Amino acid sequence: MRTLIASGVVLLMLTATGMAGELEDARDRQDRAALEKKIAELAVTAARRPNQADAQYSLAVAQSYLAEIALEMRDKALAKNAAEAGIRSAERATALRPDVSDYQRVLGTLCGQVIPANVLSGLRYGKCAQDAVAKAIKLDPRSSMAYVSRGVGNYYLPPALGGGPELAIKDFQRAIQLKSTNAEAYLWLGIALRKLNRNAQAREAFNKSLELNPRRVWVRRQLEKTPAR
Repeated sequence: MRTLIASGVVLLMLTATGMAGELEDARDRQDRAALEKKIAELAVTAARRPNQADAQYSLAVAQSYLAEIALEMRDKALAKNAAEAGIRSAERATALRPDVSDYQRVLGTLCGQVIPANVLSGLRYGKCAQDAVAKAIKLDPRSSMAYVSRGVGNYYLPPALGGGPELAIKDFQRAIQLKSTNAEAYLWLGIALRKLNRNAQAREAFNKSLELNPRRVWVRRQLEKTPAR
């Protein structure tokens, strides 16, 4: 219960300041300049409040979004730099408050974001991604986004190493079960289904994601390049 309350307080603080909405909007529009501006502002706040976990977490979230759109736009250098900077922020947040599920989730997400940008770092960051997301789920088994993060990790992990799209689909379906309005879960469900050539189902998932969040540029592009069958 304490962990759930702590997570809720963090999200309320972000929502109250409008920060969550601003960051997500920039991510949805793939607006690199807007994210970099917010990161600069949040970095100042985090430096002034080194012992305030939510300040470190907010910076980590912004850096994760920048890494995300960099990967979408195939800018591996930017993705690597943003993710590695975000890891440092997330590590500070988790050190201050190891009991907050979403802090662990964001740390795991950032570790996972380094790998597509630099495959050679897979051994180093793969364990970080798996361990942090596992902690996030243990702390809050009803976190829809934690299952999305685990699913993304499983999607990129080869079946021979215990991952694969079929396993990822189960995580995305669990995320949707927990929160039916999770647009990110539908996005990644579509990507995993397309990987298995289940294109009609993939298109349904992409359309649902866009229905929930019509601003997301990358989802629209995924839909456009997915065959009808």
